[in-house]
Amino acid sequence: MQQSAYDCNCTPEDFLAEQNVVTISKKHPLARKYLDLPLSCDLVSYGSSIVAQASEEIAPLVKQYIDRFPVEHCFETPNMHVLNELLRPFNQKICFMAEYFLSDVNEVKALPCDYELRVLHQEDFASLYLPQWSNALCEKRRHLDVLGVGAYDNGELIGLAGCSADCDMMYQIGIDVLPEYRRKGIASALTSRLALEVLALGKVPFYCAAWCNVKSVRNAIRCGFRPAWVEMTAKDISFVEQMNQG
Repeated sequence: MQQSAYDCNCTPEDFLAEQNVVTISKKHPLARKYLDLPLSCDLVSYGSSIVAQASEEIAPLVKQYIDRFPVEHCFETPNMHVLNELLRPFNQKICFMAEYFLSDVNEVKALPCDYELRVLHQEDFASLYLPQWSNALCEKRRHLDVLGVGAYDNGELIGLAGCSADCDMMYQIGIDVLPEYRRKGIASALTSRLALEVLALGKVPFYCAAWCNVKSVRNAIRCGFRPAWVEMTAKDISFVEQMNQG
């Protein structure tokens, strides 16, 4: 919650309040490095209420929206269409919707794998910025990719979990497995091992998935991660349209 407070220009206690909170979005030196702050509209909930950060002109409309519907309904259709209509005159549209997971230190443990696992470091990633590893590594933010675990079959990389140092105390885990090696427990073995490596560094591993990505959510839970917060973010309509071009 402290990290989310840096991200959302609020206090950690705001996420536990019974009443919704609206703040004006601002840059913060300790915010997650991939956030393009300030944001026009961004909703975060840890379950009790919503903290919404927005631009000054959009903030009153966002407050109107989050105070109109129950917390959980604000993040889904059909109510989400109401927010989209409120944002349209400002050339904004809902773009990102995700669920975030934090590791339960009492549940995270190394899971078995039939293949060789190797711990990898930043210097090992140079040749791995390829489409098949795009969830584990991010070419645009190479400097943040700090640690990984690879699975190998006779020396060939078949699965990769990587983590990016997205903020000072929290590292985000991403996972890729080659199609022909899926459903063999490799993803969970890589994810759980990397989570333990991150914890050993004194950092907090976190995991992000679209709530409709059932396979990814199952992997998170299998590896000892538990749902922590949800987030929904608006972007320029042109940005959304560009993403939809594939």
